[in-house]
Amino acid sequence: MRAALLNTGTELLLGDVHDAHLAFIAREILPLGLRFEERRTVGDTEAIRHTLAELFPSCEILFVTGGLGPTGDDITREMVADLLALELRQSPELLASLRQRLRVRGIKWTSGIARQADVHVGAEVLPNQNGSAPGLYLRANINPRIQSPDLFLLPGPPRELQPMFRAFVAPILRSIVPASALVERRLYKIADKGESLVEEAIGDRVLAIPGIELGYCARPGEVDVRIVGKSKAIEQADAVIRSTLESSIFSAADETLEEVIVKLLTQRNQTLTVAESCTGGLVANRITNVPGASEVFLAGYVCYANQAKINMLNVDAQLIEKHGAVSEQVARALAEHARVCARSDYALATTGVAGPGGGSPDKPVGTVYITLAASDETIVKKLFFPTDRETFKQIATQAALELLRRKLLDSAPSYSERIRGSP
Repeated sequence: MRAALLNTGTELLLGDVHDAHLAFIAREILPLGLRFEERRTVGDTEAIRHTLAELFPSCEILFVTGGLGPTGDDITREMVADLLALELRQSPELLASLRQRLRVRGIKWTSGIARQADVHVGAEVLPNQNGSAPGLYLRANINPRIQSPDLFLLPGPPRELQPMFRAFVAPILRSIVPASALVERRLYKIADKGESLVEEAIGDRVLAIPGIELGYCARPGEVDVRIVGKSKAIEQADAVIRSTLESSIFSAADETLEEVIVKLLTQRNQTLTVAESCTGGLVANRITNVPGASEVFLAGYVCYANQAKINMLNVDAQLIEKHGAVSEQVARALAEHARVCARSDYALATTGVAGPGGGSPDKPVGTVYITLAASDETIVKKLFFPTDRETFKQIATQAALELLRRKLLDSAPSYSERIRGSP
């Protein structure tokens, strides 16, 4: 079945808001065998009506986002009613729900709010459990005199659209999409290989499997491998990918590397501390973004200036003077001293030259030392990421977390376990 997406909202065209709907809805409909053939974005103008008229004959399922709110520029509901020659009737139940919602929140009632209770005759209301504007489902050819696709009108804010989609849109889609269209999608996340190396390792063998689709998505410090197909083909491709890439795959789910790290530390009852210079606290930020991090993350030291390295973690000033802050010796001291100070099982440290200035012939911009200190060893890696500052920080933290992940796969007993076992 042909599917299309129409995003409405002048704020999207002005660049004030980034569209999050395409990626989300595309992922949600793929297992049903649906893919977008077209996506358009229009402002809150007559362009909505014209674009709907153009899309109706060319698709069988159409998702429309935005324009269902209470203000004068929310005109999607009215445009659809006019185009399909459908009457809008106020729903007493929706109106009562709106009044109750505003009363509980202490929000003043305005006349425009009542527009959100208007429903096209014959449409199905999609409850909004996270906002005031409900979604609407209008079945294909709801007005027999006018050709139209299965039409889903959805609120603009992602925090409202996404739970509504999963709870109410997905069941409708499953009832109208043929079971024969169902496909499976699997994703493999890899942190230590470039996109071309991954393709060289698995590309030809996976593409030799009939009925499989293979794709890659590269982002700073990470490559995602995607396969799409029927169940039998998926299993064959999965075997090739897993046997070839093995431990390079840090997740086969929709997880970040930091989520994997927190999970592994939690499972092992182990703890982490970080000492960061060039990454400015990004490692700590990523870890603490994960729910449950408080069980495993003890401390983060942002030792950006040389004096801070000396004051906070007792790094020898002569060590810095002799070797420089960006050196194996200082990186080692940062990690080892941080681990001792926090009494953690592991400590990660970063020190490098993010640029655009500050480099030297022997330590050019992009140089970074990543260190992992554990009870049995300290590992120091010198890496080179010549890119912009923000990307440098992202790749450096990814490399640090990947170093820890690989260590955790063969980790020693935790500090707390050793203490409990002490006489």
